[in-house]
Amino acid sequence: MDQESQAETIRIRVASAEDIPNIAATFLESAQYHAHLDPERYSVPELETISARYQEARQHPADVEEKSITLVAEFNRAIVGFIDVRLERSPDLMHREMTYCHIAEIAVSTRYQNRGIGEQLLRAAEEWGRGQGATFASLEYHVANTRAAEFYQRRMGYRVAAITAIKRLAPE
Repeated sequence: MDQESQAETIRIRVASAEDIPNIAATFLESAQYHAHLDPERYSVPELETISARYQEARQHPADVEEKSITLVAEFNRAIVGFIDVRLERSPDLMHREMTYCHIAEIAVSTRYQNRGIGEQLLRAAEEWGRGQGATFASLEYHVANTRAAEFYQRRMGYRVAAITAIKRLAPE
């Protein structure tokens, strides 16, 4: 599952235990960005909490462990991004019976953004899903994350298929 960029060599591969510190650091950067976008809904977990989650393989629900994968982007032997992917089916009876390749998390270290790494990670995830029999790839992103919207829709060919609306119920 290796892919190469024309400008620089990026290797996409399955994550290993040795990658966890760099995955956790990149996850933390993403959490900080999202907490800035929407501090009411997002928080920044402790680095140790993120690391433990990956060490204990809890980044994917237990019932989909065999139907999930975490890939990393490696540049000069350093992990500069990752993607968590799993297969899902809709529980909605109106939806056609099909498998989705769901992108649960994707993050590229701030220092390495805008180099095509996210595209390579996403394409590798889509390839994995296709190989597992998925019909569609799915993901979600925050409405205020216009950079993500531009990337997913214009560059990667995703389209908006549903809208999630929220309303605060707990007192502020």
